[in-house]
Amino acid sequence: MSDTILIVDDDPVQRRLLDATVRKLGYAPILAEGGEMALSVVDDLKEGNLRAVILDLMMPGMDGIEVMERLRRRGIDVPVIVQTAKGGVETAVTAMRAGAFDFVVKPVAPERLGAAIRNALKVEALEDKERRKFVKAAGGFSFRDIVTRSPAMERVIRLARKAAASDIPILIEGESGVGKELIARAIRGESSRRSKPFITVNCGAIPDNLVESILFGHEKGSFTGATEKHIGKFVEANNGTLFLDEIGELPPEVQVKLLRAVQEGEVDPVGGRSTIKVNIRLISATNRNLIERVREGRFREDLFYRLNVFPITVPPLRERREDIPLLVQHFIARFSGSGSGRRISGISAHALDLLSAYDWPGNIRQLENAVFRAVVLSDGEVLTAEEFPQIRAQVEGIKEGEAVEEERRDETEVAPVARAGPPGLPSQRRQPLHPGLFSAIDDNGHVRPLELVEREIILFAIEHYGGQMSEVARRLRIGRSTLYRKLKEMGIEYTGGSPGKE
Repeated sequence: MSDTILIVDDDPVQRRLLDATVRKLGYAPILAEGGEMALSVVDDLKEGNLRAVILDLMMPGMDGIEVMERLRRRGIDVPVIVQTAKGGVETAVTAMRAGAFDFVVKPVAPERLGAAIRNALKVEALEDKERRKFVKAAGGFSFRDIVTRSPAMERVIRLARKAAASDIPILIEGESGVGKELIARAIRGESSRRSKPFITVNCGAIPDNLVESILFGHEKGSFTGATEKHIGKFVEANNGTLFLDEIGELPPEVQVKLLRAVQEGEVDPVGGRSTIKVNIRLISATNRNLIERVREGRFREDLFYRLNVFPITVPPLRERREDIPLLVQHFIARFSGSGSGRRISGISAHALDLLSAYDWPGNIRQLENAVFRAVVLSDGEVLTAEEFPQIRAQVEGIKEGEAVEEERRDETEVAPVARAGPPGLPSQRRQPLHPGLFSAIDDNGHVRPLELVEREIILFAIEHYGGQMSEVARRLRIGRSTLYRKLKEMGIEYTGGSPGKE
């Protein structure tokens, strides 16, 4: 069966043109003449059938930006390719900020539209695969697996380690995408329940009429559609850890039952005749200000204080920019070769500067998605700014056509390293992701000799510690005499300052 592509445009001529083009490309188009009709079509489609959306931005009534926002609120996470007129570049920037996968300028050439659709479907398919791999691998996740050099995050980890040593309820606060679930998984991974179930529930993604049943279970026949008995997430998590994400979205009537479950350690299944005892470690998370919701009467005060026994606040990525190069390195290593058939060996200086300059409102999740897309769609071994169109649109603006020639030269010329290395180090062809990271592979794809790697590490340590040889030897865990002997064997004369060749 062909992949279904939803085309949303108020212009009947444009709809017919796009319909014909999409059919010739081998996909199955569905047409909608406006935003309301598009949302109705999405609701009628079976889950998983819709693969991408081609969306006109400028429409009467509900415009393209609002359509994207409503799709996101419905949990419809499909790539959106937006269309704009030649004069609508600023609108395209807004669309990219709203999460559009790509943008095309009217009238779009079939080849350009085909490339956009193929890229969107390729990234979407591989994202699903990566998500499944991560969930499977996250069972043994611990604090050692959290990638950071930020003092703010180090404080979070110290606090979370203390929390892991007990069973008290934890409330993790922070913006969407900062890694609240990873902190929860790390707490579980270093707790006494590490070998027991870890059950996650996104409270904001469950319809209000199903929340109670999903959390606490139901008996067969207890309501219309209850054709089988369901034990609920609390019982699934018995003796293990239950992670309730976006807990601020729970409806008031469910908050009452949650309070009892926390206080008494028992749940009431919908339609059940008796309560069920459960023994769980409860970790909650929210991107809301729960105190403010308590004042507004939208969250129970007694429940808040039951959940907020051990609060942990995770800082946004813009407040720990020193982590961006490390995270980029981590994601490139993780995604390189993920179905793309290509190994990525680095990132250009321009691209890394671009990523470091961006505020990342979607935090680590947004950075992860941006690097994943770049790795999958890259045609070369080094990621460039062209692989980050959404970020470039917001940092530098969108240029009609391709990037200017000067920008192309910036991507291909030898990029300056993040910090100049000591004399004697081999020159780098590309921007290292962090000054303390060393390549294990040479230009021919072979593992580099141990003596070359050892040389780089010693020279880097001398520069890093400002020539304090006692500190260098201590950090390398060798004696000072051994350090000087190694320098001599490498043909490096050191008399203080930066080492140089004899």
